Amino acid sequence: MDGTRFHTMPDGRQIAFRLTEGVGPALVFLPGYMSDMAGSKATALFERARERNRTCLLLDYSGCGESSGNFADGTLSRWRDEVLALIKAHDLDRVVLVGSSMGGWLMLLVGLALNAGKPERLAGMVGIAPAPDFTDWGRSDADKARLEAGETVFDANPYGPEPTPLHPHFFADGQAQRLLDTEIAIHCPVRLLHGQRDADVPWEISLKLAMALRSDAVQVTLVKDGDHRLSREQDIALLLRCVETFVFES
Repeated sequence: MDGTRFHTMPDGRQIAFRLTEGVGPALVFLPGYMSDMAGSKATALFERARERNRTCLLLDYSGCGESSGNFADGTLSRWRDEVLALIKAHDLDRVVLVGSSMGGWLMLLVGLALNAGKPERLAGMVGIAPAPDFTDWGRSDADKARLEAGETVFDANPYGPEPTPLHPHFFADGQAQRLLDTEIAIHCPVRLLHGQRDADVPWEISLKLAMALRSDAVQVTLVKDGDHRLSREQDIALLLRCVETFVFES
């Protein structure tokens, strides 16, 4: 069964997910901020996994896509726990986390949690324009002051007509989850893909992340003409080749 299904969290919120079952390690795709599992990168990974008889899990965070909840209640901690709950519920023994933009920050938090419980469970990570700590480096001092005062900040949205909100609750949790200024205790192989024409997340963030990770098996691929989304046909082909080194050829 690989249609949309729902996992019930302890407080009753319903987390939408798709799962195609096969051999492992399992791919777990983590979307970006205000994104969902219907995106082109997630769909491409899911279809490739299904073709190759590999396990792949997609999900919508609470407040996003088909999941229940209010987006304003969303935080990295809340969404991390949803991802971990789905991994546990489906007994995914070994996983490769694939995180896009904010999902790249969430990927690290999920990876750290897996390491703390069962390190062998984390087989690898692939970050696509990963954006750890964006509540810090991505906001002006004026914005931070407004957020700390409990005000929601709205940004122009290049991908749609509605402005993108950053809520105080998410901001406070993000500031408490910053990672780049300390060693990140993750040992697995890591691949980072980043476009050098990314207008949202500077490609230097991937270099800083590579330095912060404890693992020595880290490779960074810069796409000179790539934008933030890395959703062109050639970008998705690059992503699939990258994932194959972890999953499809293992």
